[in-house]
Amino acid sequence: MASTNVLQLNDSNFDSEINKGSIPVLVDFWAPWCGPCRMIAPVLDKIADATVGKAVVAKVNVDEAPGVASRFRVSSIPTLLFFKNGEVNGQVVGLQSEADLTAKLTALM
Repeated sequence: MASTNVLQLNDSNFDSEINKGSIPVLVDFWAPWCGPCRMIAPVLDKIADATVGKAVVAKVNVDEAPGVASRFRVSSIPTLLFFKNGEVNGQVVGLQSEADLTAKLTALM
C-alpha cells in the first residue's frame, strides 16, 4: 500500500511545493511502466513515513509532467533528486538501497 506521506508533484505544483520550506525534499522521477520504479516505490514509502516533519518524499510521473522532467534533464528513470532550500543538492539514478537514500536525505536535514 502506498504511503499517504508521499507528495504527488506535476508541472503546475512542482515549484511551489519544492520552494515551500527549508526541509529537504527527495523527488522520485518515475513512470508506471518502469519496473525499477515500481521496485523502489515501497522503499520510498518507508522513507516518507520515517521522515514526516523532517523531510518530504515526492514523486513526479514523467509521463504526466514532461515539463519538470525535461527541466531537470531526466533521461533515465528512476532518477531521484535531493532538494534543499529549492536547489538540487544531489542526484542518484537507478535502484538504491533504503540505507543509502536515507543517509543522503539525513545529511540535508
